Amino acid sequence: MKKVVALGAAVGVALAGLGLALPANAEPVSNGYVLVGSDTLQDSTNALLNGTSVGGAPVRVTSAGTSLGSFDAFGSTAIQTKTGGAYFGRPAGSGAGVTALRASITGNTYTGNAAVPARVITGQVDIARSSSGAGSNANTNGLLAYVPYGRDAVAYAYNGTNSDLAALTTAQLKQIYESNTPVTIGSTVVKPRIPQSSSGTRSFFLSAIGVTTLGTTVGDSTANTTPENDASILGADEIIPFSAASWVAQANGVTGVNTIAAASAVNVKLGSPNGVAPFTGTGTSLVPNSTFYNAAPFGRDTYLVVEYARINSSDAKYDANLANLLDPSKTQSLTNTGTFASTTGAVKRKFGFLAPSSTTIIRAYATL
Repeated sequence: MKKVVALGAAVGVALAGLGLALPANAEPVSNGYVLVGSDTLQDSTNALLNGTSVGGAPVRVTSAGTSLGSFDAFGSTAIQTKTGGAYFGRPAGSGAGVTALRASITGNTYTGNAAVPARVITGQVDIARSSSGAGSNANTNGLLAYVPYGRDAVAYAYNGTNSDLAALTTAQLKQIYESNTPVTIGSTVVKPRIPQSSSGTRSFFLSAIGVTTLGTTVGDSTANTTPENDASILGADEIIPFSAASWVAQANGVTGVNTIAAASAVNVKLGSPNGVAPFTGTGTSLVPNSTFYNAAPFGRDTYLVVEYARINSSDAKYDANLANLLDPSKTQSLTNTGTFASTTGAVKRKFGFLAPSSTTIIRAYATL
């Protein structure tokens, strides 16, 4: 799908030189920090690292004279993230990104997909993008830090010619996704689909609707190759979990690839779970609906995950540049939530993210 890289100078929001951003189909190696993982976060982090004016003013996040590489969830099967580093399977999704980060820290081998052999990737990943939280891995002494990035919500995209699928309830979604026989809503026999298993959107959505075991009516539950946030894959009467932020960003025309433009012309829309619309506005001027984003069960915080020791100033592994890059109190950071046009927060809003519900770091993984 979308591939992009960012080149940086010093930690900050650069207000000039934005024409240096490389073509969107390039993923050259980085001599600095590397981000992998979630599809949901990749477009906004790519824009921030490459430079963008979508928030109303030029903004570019840079770091200490080194290049920052943002590698997308989908693309070539193998990637090389740093000069001289191994080629390894592309981490597709939040779970795979965190797994790759752990392997980068421990020196254990990492297998991104079956097409690429397991590789030692020590030091090849610095940050994992995650659209899901630490969950059961949360631990007060954890070795990883989940740093809040922005507030998103999960709805569902659907392809339908009538209103049957427009406002499904949590109970209806649970029934659809755990049933072993086709579910009919109104006059429509619903055909549920699901993203691949490393998708944070998948795991969050299933948890939100209370499904632990997928029903046999879920067509791609075993193939495990379906990308998240891709409206173009939906056939008639199909539904799939979809990030509200990703829908807003694609509709606003700020992403490298827009999967909903053509899909919308053939009846693909974003549903309103429990009757609450995920966004307001029309055309290319969509705005997240805070009522939907802030409500259970579909609102969620998203995260950038790093090794805790590297952002802990009392640890020997402390990296001040990385810590600054993830410090929400600094207007130049990836986690800033400011509202002025020259801040990273303004850019993230155009990409469909609101400020996270908390800026408190969540530690996770007692062992790696």
